[in-house]
Amino acid sequence: MKVCSLVTAVPVVFAAVVLAPLSAGGQETAPRTPWGHPDLQGTYTNKTITPLQRPADLADRAELTAEEVANLEREVLDRNAELLARPARRTAATESVDVGEDGAPGFYNNFWLDRGVASTGRTSIVVDPPDGRLPPLTPEAQRDEDARLAARSARGPADTWTDMDLNDRCMLWSVGPPMLPTGYNNNYLILQTPDTVAIQVEMIHDTRIIPLDGRPRLGRPIPQWLGEMRGHWEGDTLVVETRNIARSEEGSSFGNDVIRIRAANGGRTQSLRIIERFTRVDADTLRYEFTVEDPTRWTSPWSGELPLRRTDDLLFEYACHEGNYSIVNMLSGARAEEREAAGGEGASR
Repeated sequence: MKVCSLVTAVPVVFAAVVLAPLSAGGQETAPRTPWGHPDLQGTYTNKTITPLQRPADLADRAELTAEEVANLEREVLDRNAELLARPARRTAATESVDVGEDGAPGFYNNFWLDRGVASTGRTSIVVDPPDGRLPPLTPEAQRDEDARLAARSARGPADTWTDMDLNDRCMLWSVGPPMLPTGYNNNYLILQTPDTVAIQVEMIHDTRIIPLDGRPRLGRPIPQWLGEMRGHWEGDTLVVETRNIARSEEGSSFGNDVIRIRAANGGRTQSLRIIERFTRVDADTLRYEFTVEDPTRWTSPWSGELPLRRTDDLLFEYACHEGNYSIVNMLSGARAEEREAAGGEGASR
């Protein structure tokens, strides 16, 4: 959730960059920075109620009608109002910490979430394959996934810190690529210099540094948490190619990410490649497109699209580590349960 300390720490090279004035929307070419590049600068949000994958009951439809969009957005507003007004309830332990009664979240109540109320008008963020669904895993990747799940099910839920997701450990979350919306903190600050673009991510306040100067890639694969990014301009579109994304320990998931990008990388080959495209379509909107390729994991590449909408919201510090007692508590609690099960001393500590 957001806390009350405004983020001011962006790389010094960007601190002096003054955002160029926006031109009126609707013009054929994007407004320019003083050095001539298309101006993408500003604070944007990607929050949307559009799901990543197309629901089964909309299998043959890529877009919603205007009436359907209005109804969906009204349903979200009504549900938010209902959850805000209903009496407080004590939470109870269930099979999942993520889902509570009536679909409400189990970790926070709805007040703390900020998924937005706007639809993109599409039935899914995924636009290719045409069915709006992620392509199947390759047979080899499916075997690896089955083996990982089988090994994981034989372990306790907190045998080691590597059992925890990267967001549980305050490493990174929703930083991309691809940059997909999550439960809250869906804001991004884009800054530019002649040879670099920086994207500061509100969630756990990471900053993506994207060189535009044509520098070669590293001579050997060196996995990095945010990947090795290189950018260039194709007309008025910023194109970013990312490789060498670090794999998480044990192939653990990335913030409950159904895509599992980090399980796909760093295995037998460094085959994961992600292409992103940022295009300013009007004064308040960037079109964000991405394509994910890994022939060792998916049977085909797949692509998605969603708008980045300008917002007046500020980016606030996500003070994750400062309050992240959960890892210690989960690990120590699991050890206490083991002592209790073994009849050992100190089970109540």
